[in-house]
Amino acid sequence: QITTVSGNEFLLQSDIDFLILDWFHAIKNAIDRLPKERSCTSRNLEFKLRRSSSIELLNSLDAESKEPKPEHRKSLIFRLNYSASDTNDRSRVKSRLKKFISRRPSLKTLQEKGLIKDQIFGSHLHLVCEHEKSTVPQFVRLCIKAVEKRGLDVDGIYRVSGNLATIQKLRFVVNQEEKLNLDDSQWEDIHVVTGALKMFFRELPEPLFPYCFFEQFVEAIKIQDNATRIKSIRNLVKKLPRPNYDTMKILFEHLKKIAAKESVNLMSTQSLGIVFGPTLLRPEKETGNMAVHMLYQNQIVELMLSEYSKIFGSEED
Repeated sequence: QITTVSGNEFLLQSDIDFLILDWFHAIKNAIDRLPKERSCTSRNLEFKLRRSSSIELLNSLDAESKEPKPEHRKSLIFRLNYSASDTNDRSRVKSRLKKFISRRPSLKTLQEKGLIKDQIFGSHLHLVCEHEKSTVPQFVRLCIKAVEKRGLDVDGIYRVSGNLATIQKLRFVVNQEEKLNLDDSQWEDIHVVTGALKMFFRELPEPLFPYCFFEQFVEAIKIQDNATRIKSIRNLVKKLPRPNYDTMKILFEHLKKIAAKESVNLMSTQSLGIVFGPTLLRPEKETGNMAVHMLYQNQIVELMLSEYSKIFGSEED
């Protein structure tokens, strides 16, 4: 990395050691050829070897270092960081890294000190629910409420993508602040809300349909007899952990309302199955049957929407 006093920065990267050394010597020679002014006597020649797969061009540096304008010569001081890639240096780096890693505080310690908040996105569903003393994450409830308030009639709801930067901003706010107002003007685009809700489910370390249930749901959807297929899916749903079941029930009830407005929003149960299938259930390890799995994922969500009352209703129903 080369930084000039004028503020320009240049990064040259390569996996090849001898190429990096050639660059270093060429740059050092260029600096040595510069007029030696008083302000340049304290030049710091340090060079930090960075390993990467990309190479940034040297042209801009060459143009500035070979022909510096007279008024710039006094301020044209290069700082190069160099560390030879020999075994001793590598050993020292490894040793320091090991010490740093062994001394760093645990995530639990940082959370106890209040330095890191419990995250909503990327946390296990049961942990989010335990933290909130609920069986359905508050963020899920808020998103559903917002969509049902101003998104049921929106064309392509849940299919159309919202602005990713705004979705990431919403994600950050949810992770950092306890109170969230989705009626705020900055979340006016309902596709941002639906995008954030899909991202929440996508980032769960374990999907809403737990990994251990995936193959069982796939086998159930393969059953030819419709009544037996529905009963099998229903039995599996009833076995889910409470947070998974309650969250799933609320979500599917909401998506059923979306599908009921298909004539306006153009989102059928089949369309919702395509959108939510891979988001809500997936195998723990991807295999060569990804295309087949995706078909089953979509069909499972579609069936659970079209037969919602039979799957989530009481035993008497």
